Amino acid sequence: MSASPTAAPASSTPAAPLRRGYTTGACAAAAAKGAALLLITGDRLAAVDIDLPAGFRHSFELTGWQREGADSAICATVKDAGDDPDATHQAWIEAAVSWLDHPGVEIDGGRGVGRVTKPGLPVPVGAAAINPVPRRMILEAVSGVLEEHGAARGLRVVISVPEGEAIALRTLNPRLGIIGGISILGTRGVVTPFSTEAYKASVVQAISVAAATGNGQIILTTGGSSEKYAMAMFGGLPEEAFIQMGEYVGFSLEHAKAYGIRKVTFVGMAGKFSKVAQGAMLIHSKNAPVDFGFLAAVAAEAGADDKQVREIAAANTASQVVDMMTEAGNSAFFESLCRHACEQSLKHMNGGMVVEMVLMTMKGRVLGRAEIRG
Repeated sequence: MSASPTAAPASSTPAAPLRRGYTTGACAAAAAKGAALLLITGDRLAAVDIDLPAGFRHSFELTGWQREGADSAICATVKDAGDDPDATHQAWIEAAVSWLDHPGVEIDGGRGVGRVTKPGLPVPVGAAAINPVPRRMILEAVSGVLEEHGAARGLRVVISVPEGEAIALRTLNPRLGIIGGISILGTRGVVTPFSTEAYKASVVQAISVAAATGNGQIILTTGGSSEKYAMAMFGGLPEEAFIQMGEYVGFSLEHAKAYGIRKVTFVGMAGKFSKVAQGAMLIHSKNAPVDFGFLAAVAAEAGADDKQVREIAAANTASQVVDMMTEAGNSAFFESLCRHACEQSLKHMNGGMVVEMVLMTMKGRVLGRAEIRG
C-alpha cells in the first residue's frame, strides 16, 4: 500500500508590504513642473522630481507632452495609488501652462476638476476643488522652474483630469457640493494603502459641509445599506446630512460636537451598534468583539426569561441574538439596546447634544429606537 502524500509545509515567507502611492496633488504638481520646463526649455522630460510634504523627494514619470508655439505647453502623469483601492488610481492628471503678462503663478482647474458649490470645504465656493496643500505644491514646483531659468513673467496653470467627471461619481464629491469632477487632494503627497487617515478626513469634511450648510442634525451610518434605509426614513433632510462614518463612532461624535451639530442620529444594524451600547467607540471586529454577556444582561433587563438569557450568553453571532429576540417578540430588548448606545455616546462626549439610535434589520425594518438629550 502506498503512503499518503505529505502536505507541503506552509510557506514562512512574510507577505510583501503594501505599496504606497501618490496623491492627485503630488501628481498635479509634477505635471505642472514638467509643463513649465517644456514651455521654457523645450525639453520633453521622461520624469521630474518634486519634494513631498511627507519629507522626501520622489520622481514622477511624465507623458502627454504638447507645446503650442511659444505661449503654452501641456504635460501629464498617470496617478499611481499603489495598493490603495483609490478611485483615482491610473487617472490621467494633466497640467497646461501659459505665460502671464506679470510675475507670479495662477492656479485653476479645467476639465474633470470639480467646482465647489457649498461652504464648509477648505476651498471657497466658486473655486476649483484644488485643496490648499496641492495648491502650495503646484506653486512651489512651478515657481522653482521660473526662478531657476530667470523668467520675468509668471505662469497660469490649469489642472485637468479628462475622466474626472466619471470618476467623481464614485466619490462623495456630488454630495459635498463639488460639481463637475474630482478634487485635487493630499496633505502629505503620499497615499498610504487602506488609509484610515484618508477615510477619517473624508468623514470630517462631510461633517464640516453639513454644518456649514445649516444642518443641525446629521445621520451617521456604517455603510451604504444602512444609509439607504436612513434616507428613506429621514426623507426631509438634505443629502449632505447623511454621512457614512464606517466604524469611527467616537471620532464622528467628537467632530459633530466640535462643528456645533445639535443632534446625531445613528441608523444601522444591531450587531454593529450593540458594541456602542457596551461602550465601544471604534466598532471594527478587531477592536470590539460582541459581548454576549452584555447582551444577555440587556435581555434580562428587558424581561427575557432565564432560558433566553442563557441562550443569548452562549450565542455565536449578534444576528443570532437578533433572531432570538425578534422571534420572542421582545421589542423592549432593542429599545433598551438603543438607550444604552445613546447613553454611552453622550458619556463619550460629556453630553452637549441629542443622540438618537435607530436599529434596523437587513431588510430595513425598524427593531428599536431611542433618543436621549445630554
